[in-house]
Amino acid sequence: MTDKTILRALRGEVLPTPPVWMMRQAGRYLPEYRATRAEAGDFLSLCYNPELAAEVTLQPIRRYGFDAAILFADILLLPQALGVDLWFETGEGPRMSTVTTPAELAALKGKDDIHDTLGPIYETVRILSRELPKETTLIGFAGAPWTVATYMIAGRGTKDQGPAHALKAADRATFAGLIDLLTTSTIEYLSKQVEAGAEVIKIFDSWAGSLKGQDFEDFAVEPARRIIAELKARFPGLPIIAFPREAGEGYIGFAKKTGADCVAIDNSVSAEWAAANVQKDGCVQGNLDPRHMVTGGRPLIDATREVVRAFSKGPHIFNLGHGITPDADPENVALMIETIRKG
Repeated sequence: MTDKTILRALRGEVLPTPPVWMMRQAGRYLPEYRATRAEAGDFLSLCYNPELAAEVTLQPIRRYGFDAAILFADILLLPQALGVDLWFETGEGPRMSTVTTPAELAALKGKDDIHDTLGPIYETVRILSRELPKETTLIGFAGAPWTVATYMIAGRGTKDQGPAHALKAADRATFAGLIDLLTTSTIEYLSKQVEAGAEVIKIFDSWAGSLKGQDFEDFAVEPARRIIAELKARFPGLPIIAFPREAGEGYIGFAKKTGADCVAIDNSVSAEWAAANVQKDGCVQGNLDPRHMVTGGRPLIDATREVVRAFSKGPHIFNLGHGITPDADPENVALMIETIRKG
């Protein structure tokens, strides 16, 4: 049985000091990341260069000693592997060719045809599995089907996921077919990550909060349940973290419904609320407001201590409520970690 702290928390242990990592911990707030990205040339080239992707994954581990490293990649690499055109506009984010008709859905590749494109990602995992410190847990990940589908339908990120909701209403069969393809393809993608050395899997459903009522059950809960059940059948004991961001009341019971070992919580709900309503079912990850990484000072220390205190009676992995932002101060990250570990 491993003594890695994150794996212990995921097994349900209550630890005196919570393990800590950060979403987007390898990223633009770090000068060493910016230098490596410049060397790669652009974001996608960095994702598909195993040596450089491993390097940026390792950078925050060297600097801060986080308890986990998360594979450096992007949730939109999977749709690219399925045959969607993907590019990034400077300052504006991802752009994609759209999938909104039965013909466009039928033109995509199958779940077993993604691995040639994604081979470099698996190689990054293998490098990290060799090079990470023995006490550091390696997390693999993918986007949840609903969130990935919102980008594929709109061709870009949208504030309200309106195009995906419109397709869901107008052509349920095409929409459901896309969700099904993404669900089965995500299983294959994550399986390869585990085979390459990922010890934990995280499923990011960044836009889960815009699904309401039965749609939340059908398109946030059910795809996660299918992915988790199949991964656990293939890899017994594999710990899985689910992040249905801004799910609100939908966080309650999410672990039981999906089989997730841990539910990651965003900062739109309080740590006290999540401890009372979500942590009773197992491990919770979260949920410091990322703005504290920008502003720092006594409010950062107090808020960090409050998150630790709120979750102290159950299994907890400390994290932000969303990814760290490019304008964050690296010194504030060090202050957060010191506060967690020294009290």
